[in-house]
Amino acid sequence: MGWAKKGISMSINIRIGALISGTGTNLKAILESCRSGKINADIVFVGSDNPEAAGLKMAQKNQIATFVVDYASVIRNYHQNRDRAKLPKKFDLVEVLSKQSIFPQTEDPEKIKRFIISRVRAEDQLLQKMKQYAFDLLVLAGFMRNLTPYLIDKINTDPQCPRIMNIHPALLPAFPGTDGYGDTFRYGCKVAGSTVHFVDYGEDSGPIIGQRAFPIQEGDRLEDVRQKGLKLEWDLYSECIQLFAENRLRIEKQKYRIANGKEISRKVVKILP
Repeated sequence: MGWAKKGISMSINIRIGALISGTGTNLKAILESCRSGKINADIVFVGSDNPEAAGLKMAQKNQIATFVVDYASVIRNYHQNRDRAKLPKKFDLVEVLSKQSIFPQTEDPEKIKRFIISRVRAEDQLLQKMKQYAFDLLVLAGFMRNLTPYLIDKINTDPQCPRIMNIHPALLPAFPGTDGYGDTFRYGCKVAGSTVHFVDYGEDSGPIIGQRAFPIQEGDRLEDVRQKGLKLEWDLYSECIQLFAENRLRIEKQKYRIANGKEISRKVVKILP
């Protein structure tokens, strides 16, 4: 593959690839932070699942390479029984299904299988596009698609060095999913926020890198909450990317014993001084 794996040099900027689905507001903030020196990085490509994503035009205006994999078309063709046999070489469906944790075990196995296969077909096209560029970190900047273990494992070749980062509009682990601010607001929370985390096999469940919170004031509307959150997101994402660029993020497995005596373990992010 074309991307870098290890040994990020601190004497040069890291290379960032970005995936978006919409306007690219977080992408714009990252780009501005790169150009101001707040992040020691360069954006080498912007990809999207949506041909109409406005953020693609913004990237092109800034002389950044762009590409599109039309997920909707890929998924539609799959469900209409077109080219169902076209799957990546060495694709192990059983292994990918055993790793995924997007769906609960009680979900219909056939539904999970159809979801995984259709997304893997789109992800294989993404990987083919991305392999043209050497990159150190992949950032999801409003990319509204769950990644499967197939793509994640192609990029995270070292379990101790995850290289896919996401920002989520809620204080995880509360309110994962597509509408974090909306879920927070409708629940009646008095505090909202955003979270930057590494991506794992679940939905917004990966190790947390950084969080920012703000109060929800009496009289705030949902749009007010979203606007407050966006302003925090722009700084938070840049700060977390810079920590990656400085090689200050480490994954550690911590074990805990809970009240019933059961021992659980979880990967957490340690930030080095």
